[in-house]
Amino acid sequence: MTSLHQLLSLQELSPEQLQHLLQLALQIKHQPALYQQALAGKSIALLFEKPSLRTRVSFDVGIHKLGGHSVYLDQQNGAMGKRETVEDFGRNLACWTDAIVARVYTQSTLEKLAASSGIPVVNALSDLYHPCQALADLLTLHETFGDLSQVQLAFVGDGNNVCHSLMLGAALAGMKLVVITPPNHGPDGHVLQQAQAIATKTGASLSLSHHLSEAHGSQAIYTDTWVSMGESMDAAEQLRRFGDYQLSSAVLERLGISYLMHCLPAHRGQEVTSELLDSKAALVLQQAENRMHAQNAVLVQLLA
Repeated sequence: MTSLHQLLSLQELSPEQLQHLLQLALQIKHQPALYQQALAGKSIALLFEKPSLRTRVSFDVGIHKLGGHSVYLDQQNGAMGKRETVEDFGRNLACWTDAIVARVYTQSTLEKLAASSGIPVVNALSDLYHPCQALADLLTLHETFGDLSQVQLAFVGDGNNVCHSLMLGAALAGMKLVVITPPNHGPDGHVLQQAQAIATKTGASLSLSHHLSEAHGSQAIYTDTWVSMGESMDAAEQLRRFGDYQLSSAVLERLGISYLMHCLPAHRGQEVTSELLDSKAALVLQQAENRMHAQNAVLVQLLA
């Protein structure tokens, strides 16, 4: 198995590397004492262009639990590409830190950081991908169902960065994934081709639909906010485009689905009802907790 040097997209992983990361995450979760000094002496820059709760806290606390040190940088510390170039940011951070975790507006920013710094860069969210979220999701599904190759998951909503990383992760894991979106809100065609190419090698199944009924037969159903951070759409237009895709306990019962997944933050009363989000069917807090364990596995693999 080849070593891991960065994580800009799950496409960079092989199926074997994915399985190794998930197993390592489980071990770190259940035997944390074994990894208390895994990042001793390591400093990691947390570079955030976008606001965050789960990503910032899970990385910060996770690095501390591994014995490392994190440095948080937001736009007040100097906007990349404005105060100085992205490349200069990367070169300078490489003088002091051992890795960069970056939550950015565009995937190209991550690529520039990786090329200029020469140290590991981890994608903590970009316009195209959210690989750390997908790793946490796969970890949660593995804990809940076991063998991922026997799992069918439905994703409902906008074909966004979370959807893209789920497609790549499901393809690597040999899963069956049904992506259900309103017309004109499907996933990026290039990312879909990437995922389908992986799926042909692993035996995974990826399909697209505009009809919520196609989720029938899935063990879990995943949704996300109707409008991604930084985008705008008035409430009436959101309801017109996405209203038929709202998830509730009644919808899950009609489809025969046992579990709800959501990457959070959730807009209660829009993509999901509060009664479903707060029910025992929701895996959302398990997903949130697993962000830290999955990310810690990535950092250990990169740096330890």
